[in-house]
Amino acid sequence: MADLQAWNTLLSVDPREAEDRQALAAQLVAFCQLRGVEAAGLYSRHDGEQRLAAAHGRRFPEILDDGDGLRRLPIPLGHLVHDSEVELDPEDPEILLLAAAARLCRMKRHIQEQSFQAMFRGVELEALYDVGLAIAATLDLEELGEEVLLRAVSLLDARRGALYLIDDGRYRLVSRFGGSARETFSDEDLDVAAIVGGDGEAEEVLPAASHMMAAAVEIHGDPRGLLVVGDKESRTGVGPFPPSDRRTLDLFATQAAIALENAKLHRLALEKERLEREMELAAEIQKQLLPEQMPEIPGFEVLGWNRPARQIGGDYFDFQGLGEGQWVLVVGDVTGKGMPAALLVSTLHSALHVLLDRMDVDPSLIQRLNRHIFESSAANKFITMLMASLDTTRHRFTYLNAGHNPGLLLRRDGEVLELSSAGLPLGLLPLGDYGSSALDLEPGDLVCLYSDGITECEAPDEEQYGLERLVELLRRNQDRPLQDIITEIDCAMIHFAKGEPQGDDQTVVLLRRVEDGDG
Repeated sequence: MADLQAWNTLLSVDPREAEDRQALAAQLVAFCQLRGVEAAGLYSRHDGEQRLAAAHGRRFPEILDDGDGLRRLPIPLGHLVHDSEVELDPEDPEILLLAAAARLCRMKRHIQEQSFQAMFRGVELEALYDVGLAIAATLDLEELGEEVLLRAVSLLDARRGALYLIDDGRYRLVSRFGGSARETFSDEDLDVAAIVGGDGEAEEVLPAASHMMAAAVEIHGDPRGLLVVGDKESRTGVGPFPPSDRRTLDLFATQAAIALENAKLHRLALEKERLEREMELAAEIQKQLLPEQMPEIPGFEVLGWNRPARQIGGDYFDFQGLGEGQWVLVVGDVTGKGMPAALLVSTLHSALHVLLDRMDVDPSLIQRLNRHIFESSAANKFITMLMASLDTTRHRFTYLNAGHNPGLLLRRDGEVLELSSAGLPLGLLPLGDYGSSALDLEPGDLVCLYSDGITECEAPDEEQYGLERLVELLRRNQDRPLQDIITEIDCAMIHFAKGEPQGDDQTVVLLRRVEDGDG
């Protein structure tokens, strides 16, 4: 019968490996004494190998090898190896008890390992949580890059590290620790997937490191950067990172990716807010360039209207009195939209007012203005403009069209005249020839100056409003108040576009000679 004292010891020991092995060894000694076996080794299967669990009488190899010449007896989940000539029965209760004891020891070790792993993961997750809170509280992108790397090397006891973020298709170094690191690289320069997978050499990224581990910084599978650590610190020096550190680095890289993305979005939000403030200021400045109220011109009615396609537009109109019954009307359209167009509108406004104080409204003025715009603007920027001088005493309307849409003159008798272009847009060439034409306005005659945002207003099917529709609208409303005509044009644009946003500014200036004795 088996040594019950040894068996009871095995069942009652504290579940620690050393005591388990002692109890199992005592059980094996009792078996050998009972069966007259001088030396025996008990092996249990572990990770595909037969490993020594207990031994008695001599030294046995830690791993059982088929070529060692030892006599062996298969038992559940292992082997009993011995040097006795005695034939042992695998069904011997004592042998089965040894097998059960070995299995129990292995189960205890497995439970201990699982308990340790669970405890380690708990500590690991707690540390990651604390680190995540720390980096998530930082919204400055440069400061966050430093914080992420320092936390990573501290968490993993690394001697070196580097953090890369993708910028314009390349990995660029934003922070390094403990030594030199490669400044920049792309997927074509290095196999980033191999580096993340553990197949890359340390000198590829961290030249001074002997061991390296890397994790991708990504959001929903979209790569944003690379986090690299090198040379694991330990009591015996530096060495490679254990497999458990791989999981820690991957989890931390995920937290870092979220924090970095939040910081990037925060920076973009601040930049957007700054741009919006600048746009609001620019829009307010541009609004001040347009007439605040319509002038009172003896014998005439005049009204201007503008709707920018964006917050800041590129259309311009103005009225300026020159004294002695002389007035100037201007409609201009700058190429492009937004801030660059607004700056060129401001240039046109200031230059025009300076020149009108010094020169008569004739082709030479337009030539001077053209040269100024050419010298003040980029090569791809120009201005179409229709300028007209109005002599209220003679009812003479003289216009100069520099590449602008043809203005319209609707006579009281129904005739429609186009005020066509007689020169290139301003700013295309340093020199240009410009011509002028003069017309006499009769009572009831209506002049309409407009930008191409009116005739090129697009329907959802991309059909344009066109000149014919505009002429017909003006004919139907020619005798109505100018504000009513502007309202009709506004409604026509909205109705024709069917709510679709328009890509161009819309501007209209109306001038009508009133009946003698009116106004």
